Formats: sequence, structure tokens, C-alpha cells
Amino acid sequence: MSFYKDHYQVVIIGGALAGLSAALQLQAFGVKDILILEKHNLPGGLATSFVRDGFEIEATLHEMMSIGPKEDRLKVGQFFDEMGVDIDWLRVPEAYRFVEPKKNIDITLHAGFRTMADEIGAKYPGWGEKVYQFMLLCNTVYDSMNFLSTHSMSKVQMLLKHPDFVKTAGYTAKEVIDTWGFPQDVVDVLTPYWIYVGEPIDNLPFTIYAFLMADYFRGGSYVCRGFSHEMSMKLERKAEENGAQIEFRQEVEKILVKNGRVTGVRTKRGDVINCDYVISAAYPNRVYTQMIEPASEVPEGAVKFINGMKLSVTTCSVMMILKGTPEEIGIKDYNIFQADTMESADLRAEGLTAGPFKYLTSICLNLSNPECTPEGYTQFSITTLPRVQGFLDMKEEDYYAYKEKLAREMIAEYERVSGVTIHDRIEEIEVSTPATIAHYLGSWKGSIYGYTHSIDNHAVARLQMREEDHFIEGLEFACATGMSGNGMGPAVTNGRAAAKYTKAAMDAAKGGSTK
Repeated sequence: MSFYKDHYQVVIIGGALAGLSAALQLQAFGVKDILILEKHNLPGGLATSFVRDGFEIEATLHEMMSIGPKEDRLKVGQFFDEMGVDIDWLRVPEAYRFVEPKKNIDITLHAGFRTMADEIGAKYPGWGEKVYQFMLLCNTVYDSMNFLSTHSMSKVQMLLKHPDFVKTAGYTAKEVIDTWGFPQDVVDVLTPYWIYVGEPIDNLPFTIYAFLMADYFRGGSYVCRGFSHEMSMKLERKAEENGAQIEFRQEVEKILVKNGRVTGVRTKRGDVINCDYVISAAYPNRVYTQMIEPASEVPEGAVKFINGMKLSVTTCSVMMILKGTPEEIGIKDYNIFQADTMESADLRAEGLTAGPFKYLTSICLNLSNPECTPEGYTQFSITTLPRVQGFLDMKEEDYYAYKEKLAREMIAEYERVSGVTIHDRIEEIEVSTPATIAHYLGSWKGSIYGYTHSIDNHAVARLQMREEDHFIEGLEFACATGMSGNGMGPAVTNGRAAAKYTKAAMDAAKGGSTK
């Protein structure tokens, strides 16, 4: 009996959130003949957890965006609901606490535009109402981006119906924020989230910044009771129930192309699988340089494309199980952003190194998911998101000493700013670096966030350039390099977009209509 069928409509490379979301979206469109190939023995990619000495530890998820409460579901939460994927969402208690010791800034913000504006106004009298109006602008841009991502519209229609989106689309977050005249301390309080997009506000498109702020503060953030792997497992189960074939420990080595069109894939063990369409979770960098067979089928434009794109951030994280409850240890905050400065030039320079790092985010998972550890223990992580450049020359013989040094530095920095001692309570500890990501996921140079969203290359520009940047018929990408960018919420959106484009190509090939 053959392991695979003779032919599939669609082969999806990668069983993480993007690939599984692409499968579910295709199934919703009526496409059932789908094969998903995953190199590991479990689905999820970065949406996963691991076990150390009986403790299950969340690997990556700090907070899930685009979910929203049941009465006001945002797009990712709505997608899960529509697909019948029932996630046990737990709302994060606060948006963030931000601490900048050199300026004596220490403030905690909660979800809700009015709520967070009032909290800023209480610390900086006279500015609360203006912050509220600013957040309404962010929300307007957010709504426009969601609408325009699924609807075609002329430039004139766009200007008439989405004027705030059009007016701000060509400007950086800093340029738009500056027009509001906020004091620098208020600007600092409004901008810690950019650690999650990897580009300082002087080069971050306002559209991306506005989307991030509106999404987090409108609906709040969520985590899964069953860790991020709950999403992966339930997406995988639903895709299989709908008829997809999912095979694990099957790494795709080559994408087969003839006369500019996909014809199939070949696995590392040598299976040749025929198909009409491929959706790849591997970055274009890897696909166009290593995976297309024959290599002569790689268009010159594809090589120029990847050479012109800049990788966004990677990650360093210290994940710990601590002895004692958060109350016993003295941890009161779910999420702290901390930095000695929010000056873009200084943070950009720090991000190009391998440390020491001052711009950190810490998470106490128990404060949103009290049952994430056995009684009497606390799950705690400290993370920073640097560029990969600082790690490219690291020698193998220096690596383990570096990881130990990194953990000590990040823990000490957290303790210095928070005033909470944790180093003497560590029961279990794991340290992840770009090498960890590259080793376990095969991510290009350990990148987790695809291509950087900068003022000269962001979602609007990528949407406009989509046709020019599409080089091989039947090949789409469902990964962090997609238009929606990075993070677990955008991974779902990128997967859905890849499914949409694949279905459009199917309809065009049949001469039918596009959904």
C-alpha cells in the first residue's frame, strides 16, 4: 500500500499555525485534497511547549493578538470560531507595565482605549484626553487595514472611505506621533510594544504601529489554558477531521518545478509527491536558494527579491520554573517592558549585538494561567528580540558559555529594574537563542519575524507589489515573511492569505470566479 496518493491538489510544507490555518481556509473554500508535511513529530512550530522534569513550559507565546472577547471577536478569534476550533482563551490581566528607571517612569496600562488613556492622564495630567483621541485614530487605521486586506478598492474610493488610513500610510510612527505634541515621557509609555515588531518608531510604518496598538488595547490579549500547543493540536485535529492528510517526520527537501510551474515535492527520504499547488512555510530565502529543483527554474527576479529584503528580529529567551508562588516571590505583574532608554538609535545599536541587553520583556504566566504549574511553583520568562547579525560570528566552542552568561545578565537586569529576586529560586531553566530556533525549526538564520516592516517595505507596499513578487506558478508562502508580518496572530492571517491566493489561482485555471 502506497504511503501517499498519486496526486494532491495542494501540498502544504509545515504544520505550524500558518500551514494549518491555510489548510482550514482551503477546506472552507471547498478544497479537500490536501497533504500537510511536517518535519517534526508534532504540529506547531514555535507554537509549542516542552517538558523538563515534569514541568510543562510554554516555549514562546506571551500574548495572542486579534482574539477579542466573545462579544467583540477580532479576526483571528473569529476565524477560530468559524472553523470550529474551540480554544480555552484566558485574558491577560494587564496590557503591560513599563519601567524606564533613568527617567523614573513606572506605569501599568490596561486594555480599553479610555482606560489606558485615563491611566496615562493620571500620571501625566492634561494628556489623557489627547491620548484617547490618538488611540481612536489607531483604531480607525486598524479597521481600515482589516477591511482593505479582504476588499479591492480604487485609490479614489480608498481616499473617500478610509481617509485616515490614506493620510498616515506614508509616514513613520514617530512622524505621526510627533504631530500630537506629546511629551517624550508619554511617547516612551506609548511605544514599548515595538519590541514585538523589531523596528524602532523612527522607521516603523504608522500603519503597523497603529494596528498593533489598537489590536492589543481594543480587545485585550489572551493566552491558551493549554499553552500555545493547544492551538496547534486543535487546528491539526480539525484539519484532519475535514479530510486533510497530515504526515509527521516528513521533511520536504525539494519543490519540483517545470516550465515555471509547480509539479510536486520530494521529501528527504526520497518520496516524490505530485501536486498542483504548494504552500510553503519555509522562507523564500531558503526556497529560492536551496529547494527549487531544478535550480534553473528560479527566476532572476526571485534572487533579487530575497537579496533586497532585510530579515527582522530573532529571539533570546530565558525560560524558568521558580520555587514559590508569584505572591511568595514578590512578582505582581504579568508583563513588564523595561529599558534604560527608548531612544531609537540606542535600541537599534543594542539589537545588533549579542548582548548585554537592557530592553527586555518579562512574563509571569501564572498571573493569567494560574494552573500552568503545579501548586507552589511559578513559570517565568525574560525575553529580548535582537537582530541575527550579532550571532553570525559566534563560535561553537563559545556557545554554551555564552548562553550561561546571557541568562545571568538578563536575570540580573530584570532583578535590578523590578526589585524582585529570582535567581535563587530557579528550579528549571532553559535558554533559547537564534541557534535554537535554526536548529529545531530550520528557520532561515534563526529568524522568527520574517522581513522587517520598515517605512520603505511594509504591509501596504507588499500588497501593491504582490503580483511583481510572485515568481513561480502554484507556489505560495505561509510564513512570517507574508504581508501581515510576524507573531502568532499574523501567522494565522498569513496562512489564510496563502489559501486565498491558492484558491484564486485554482479558479483562474478553471476559468471560474475567485472567492
